Amino acid sequence: MSQNSGNTPAWQDTVLDSQQPKAPIKIGIATGIGALLWLGPYLGVNAVLLPAKVEQVIPSQKAQVVALLASAAMIVATLANIVIGGFSDLTRSKWGRRTPWILIGSVGSLITLAWFNMSGTVPMMVISWSCYQIFLNAIVAPLLAFLQDQVAPKHRGTISSIYAFGYVIGQYGGQVVGAQFLGNVGTGILVMGFLTLLSGPVAALIVREPSSKGMPKKSFTFNMFLQNFIFPLHNAKDFYLALFGKMMINTATTAIMGYQLYILSDYIKLNTAGQQKYVSIISMILMVTAIVMSISAGPVSDKMHSRKVPVFIAALLVAVGVIFPAFTNASWSMLVYGLLAGLGMGIFFAVDQALNLEVLPNPQTAAKDLGILNLANTGSQILGPIVAASIVTAAHGSYFGIFPVCAALALIGGVLILFVNEHRDVKTQQEEAK
Repeated sequence: MSQNSGNTPAWQDTVLDSQQPKAPIKIGIATGIGALLWLGPYLGVNAVLLPAKVEQVIPSQKAQVVALLASAAMIVATLANIVIGGFSDLTRSKWGRRTPWILIGSVGSLITLAWFNMSGTVPMMVISWSCYQIFLNAIVAPLLAFLQDQVAPKHRGTISSIYAFGYVIGQYGGQVVGAQFLGNVGTGILVMGFLTLLSGPVAALIVREPSSKGMPKKSFTFNMFLQNFIFPLHNAKDFYLALFGKMMINTATTAIMGYQLYILSDYIKLNTAGQQKYVSIISMILMVTAIVMSISAGPVSDKMHSRKVPVFIAALLVAVGVIFPAFTNASWSMLVYGLLAGLGMGIFFAVDQALNLEVLPNPQTAAKDLGILNLANTGSQILGPIVAASIVTAAHGSYFGIFPVCAALALIGGVLILFVNEHRDVKTQQEEAK
């Protein structure tokens, strides 16, 4: 987005290559830090502290209650991504389209996490956790839209890699931090809330989004509603292949991560001290391997001129990693899982946002569509525990079946990504953006 010589912004939905000779590194830094500060706290709670709190409130039905929370959150998050993303695309303000939403989302996330922390009954936990999803997704979709709004196509691989660096640290580092509060769950949840509070303000200060008052006003019509507030219907085959393919790959890892504490206690047979130790070690292995691969896989993907092949390779690594503990319940098997899954997810994260931007049906609805695509990430955090709980319930408390099922999900997701059409090159995207 550029500005003319006057005071009124010259409105554009995106930036073309000719308008941006240098990569806007600050956008990568802003979105990377923003992702770190919402995703890390979210996973610290969702994967570690939430199961621990549920165990305190209702230990006899802990698996079922975690699945209930996940089910409610999935529904709310899906709606929030679409509605908030749609309103973000239409927002005309001197602070831009995205900034007001990420600020509101940051403040609201802290308030609702504090509410969840005080909840002592299952209904209250469900309500507060669902409200938290609304505010969290007010950060997620608009933050991602900065990449579409302010990064030219030729720089998106580089900027996506910077974003991925922050995302990977949040993906695994949040669990490391969360594990340190297993002895004081309430304090841990509040700490995560205050970290989330920083996400939107820090990103907004770095980006300094220009005014969106120059954007044309849209009248509320049925066609406008269809375009801005529902799932895309036209030019969207690749969009849905990417969405469901990535969701399956992510679900394969999040089903393990979401029930990691119970796997370590009930399947690997570790005591509380052992659980805390292995959560930290596994998370560190996942983080380090993912960081290494996220840095190196992006440039390789650019040279290959392909996003889908690296993603398929990532899916294979994830499948091998998650099935390994099925062969033995020795504690070291979870370390092998961490190593292989970390390598796979590092490759995945490096090309994830670049793939997202390539399959967008319409740049005018970027936040809404990126929010929907982000359900492959946030949605899988919710879907994973549901899958795991279903398997455990069907197996009368056994965790063995989680591993082969998740391996199959990863492979199916990789195959779906292979069907994405990669002929929508930079020139095609630029023409569509005009």
